Amino acid sequence: MEKNMSKPGLEPGIKGEKEMVVGDKHLASALGSGLVDVFATAMMIAGMEEVCVASVQPYLEPGTTTVGVGVDVSHCAATPAGMKVDFESELSEISQNGKGLLFRVEARDEAGIIGQGTIRRVIVNKNKFEMKTGQKLKVS
Repeated sequence: MEKNMSKPGLEPGIKGEKEMVVGDKHLASALGSGLVDVFATAMMIAGMEEVCVASVQPYLEPGTTTVGVGVDVSHCAATPAGMKVDFESELSEISQNGKGLLFRVEARDEAGIIGQGTIRRVIVNKNKFEMKTGQKLKVS
């Protein structure tokens, strides 16, 4: 049985925030995820995940972290390069076993909401997770 991977205080309501300015490298046209010069959906989701990770990391035991297992997000408005985007997350649910985390997420540019939804992450032992994943290299 694995020991508890979180510290006291990991509870619904924990919030995360981040701000960034959209650069050329964040555009759909630069990533190959589209042909338009607007903030890529993949980069928006990455920003959302980043705030989720950072918000709960202080409540996790040393050697543990979270990994993404599900994303249900809409990208409802385009953002041009040079515009600021704010990301927010809120931990809304913890699974019964204490490892599954559900976050509500939102992204806004200077004109309003550009994306929102939920992200699921699970708490893992970082070394154990990476070792197990590395075993895939031995499969041929």
